[in-house]
Amino acid sequence: MAQDLKEMFAKERERTHSMKEGHEARFLSKLEKELPDPIKNRTPQIFWMRIAASVVVILGVTVYFLSGEQKISPVIDQVVGNETKIQQTLSLGDLSPDLQKVENYYLTNINLQLSDLESNPENKEVLDSYMARLAELDAEYRRLNVELNEIGPNDQTIGALVKNLQLRLQLLQRLKSKLNQLKSSKNEQESSNMV
Repeated sequence: MAQDLKEMFAKERERTHSMKEGHEARFLSKLEKELPDPIKNRTPQIFWMRIAASVVVILGVTVYFLSGEQKISPVIDQVVGNETKIQQTLSLGDLSPDLQKVENYYLTNINLQLSDLESNPENKEVLDSYMARLAELDAEYRRLNVELNEIGPNDQTIGALVKNLQLRLQLLQRLKSKLNQLKSSKNEQESSNMV
């Protein structure tokens, strides 16, 4: 039976098929009736739509560049004599993608720790002392950023910036544990007073 199928297919391949004369022309005319050529049937509206789209694009680009100049101009507007100096501020994240990840990690965790803090009259003194130390570290971080911009990137400044971020996060974690201790000792005192 397998041999019969092979022979049948071989005979079928040898046969030539012919179409009726004019078949292709009839097919193309039917196709043209069903799917008319979009280029031939264009209306003048498309011309005006193209002009309107071009105007919209030009207006959009103009607005984009004008608004961009307003954002950049305060940085560029430092004039010394007749020269204009461009202030370029670098941060730790601008130096490399890895340092940007490190900076984002620490800053996100610092902000998360800060958002979790609850202030009340019992812990206000502890909170204020830790926040004063945190403000000192923040000022030091800004000073190191200025040094990074003035001197340029070097291992010592980069290490100091990362260490500063680590210290701030550790300080906030210690503050959080201290507040938890105060809270638990207060709860213990209240429960012992009740008994």
